[in-house]
Amino acid sequence: MTVSRREIIKAGLAAGTVLAIPSVLRAQAAPTAARTVRMVMGDLSVFDPVVTTASITANHGLAVYDTLFSLDSKLTPQPQMIGKWGVSDDKRIYTFELRDGLGWHDGTPVTATDCVASIRRWGHVGGQLIMERTRDISTKDEKTFTIALKEPLGMLTEILAKVSTPCLYIMREKDASRSPTEQVTANIGSGPFKFNEALAKPGANFTYDRNEKYVARNEAPDGLAGGKVVNIDRVVWDNISDQQTAFAALQSGEVDFLSGPSADLYSAIESDPNLALQVLNKSGNVFFLRMNCLQKPYDNVKARQAMLHLIDQEAFMRTSFPPQYTSIVTSLFGNHTPYSNDENTGWYKKGGDPEKAKQLFKEAGYAGEKVIVLQSTDWTEASNASQLLAATLRKIGVNAELAPSDWSGLVARRANNGPVENGGWSIFITTESDYERSDPAGNPTLDAKGEKGWYGWPKSDEYEALRAKWPDVETLEERKALARKMQHEYWNFVGTVLLGEAVSPIARRKALTSLIGMPGLLPLWNMQKA
Repeated sequence: MTVSRREIIKAGLAAGTVLAIPSVLRAQAAPTAARTVRMVMGDLSVFDPVVTTASITANHGLAVYDTLFSLDSKLTPQPQMIGKWGVSDDKRIYTFELRDGLGWHDGTPVTATDCVASIRRWGHVGGQLIMERTRDISTKDEKTFTIALKEPLGMLTEILAKVSTPCLYIMREKDASRSPTEQVTANIGSGPFKFNEALAKPGANFTYDRNEKYVARNEAPDGLAGGKVVNIDRVVWDNISDQQTAFAALQSGEVDFLSGPSADLYSAIESDPNLALQVLNKSGNVFFLRMNCLQKPYDNVKARQAMLHLIDQEAFMRTSFPPQYTSIVTSLFGNHTPYSNDENTGWYKKGGDPEKAKQLFKEAGYAGEKVIVLQSTDWTEASNASQLLAATLRKIGVNAELAPSDWSGLVARRANNGPVENGGWSIFITTESDYERSDPAGNPTLDAKGEKGWYGWPKSDEYEALRAKWPDVETLEERKALARKMQHEYWNFVGTVLLGEAVSPIARRKALTSLIGMPGLLPLWNMQKA
């Protein structure tokens, strides 16, 4: 599943367990500064990309491990570790053969057995649909394996290639044999970078060295697909939590890259002749709020519909982002996916419609019940939006109250689906990539399964019946038509309220070039340093 970029980073930290890092590499002589890229990426505390959906862990996995298929710049799956593949006439048996030259960082060859074990482990958390449809996953020989399905699944390679976390990274069989809840403590992959344990400084920085034995595909790089050609010798991820300190390091040349600079730094970055802002994930992130649909007042659909009319998306985006980096979003499927559409979006009005919202709260029988808005104080964008939301609710007579905590506290509290007087909640704000909204079959934020679903627990049997058809729709046009039907139903029962969409540029020194931009993930290959 995948949830918001900020959220999934916090979720990874909230896991509370820091992995023991095994010896992988002996200390090496440091490459020259010209062949080393230093990047401020955040605090990497969980290394296993199966046990967490944290984006920083997924980026670690992207460097160290490899994938069977990868998405190109058009989000089309392309073979990566796979050399040849085919499907039977009845579309139930897929056969995959590994390409030549694949080897683990410990010197042993990658085998089909490793792939089977990795798919099975990941399948419990990121490939549930595949596992539900699968009769058997087995090896044919050292380089070949099959996935035998109970029924056809035309989306199989799309799911294997998805970049919504947890992604499918191939691990050694002995690592992938662990339970998906038991963290892998080795960082031995077959990818283009090796994790340098000897230089690891948890809480400060981690080092990745070019895998000299990695055999890249022959195709030109295209998104995450094609040849993973590494043009530098070393990448160091620095953890500098203070934005001003990180910016000073970027200005001085101590670091080359700053992930997610705060908006108040944009003008200073743009005015520095040695620095540049660059939007790598051009589709951006969708901000949205979730309501506790099991408790008053949001157990009443009219109260949820009121929230659709209340929100002034432009105002919410202005709390944290310059207007040139934001946009309005009214489609359940985001702004930039093939399924974005305008079905049943008549509720949207520029500036919002507080009088309509007030009327709907009255029709819902709202009687002054306390509305608790969870506020993540260590996530600026969500904190700002939460404060505006509480103030906006109070203006129409809703008894809104902020419940401030760090993200870990919010994550713990949102699991409580009880009333607010018993430690429950009414609303929290989060975000996820626009890309993730293209996957209603795999993204839990798009379900409506009630208490069996994602936080907020909206329920609609009609919508779920439509969502269940998604994996079996064969053509893009048919899927677009289904998306319109799903969206029509969704905005009737209102499981989520959209707050707007924003892109977040990275900051880099101009000497660092050729970075690859993709939704949610940041590949370390292809970039160059002058």
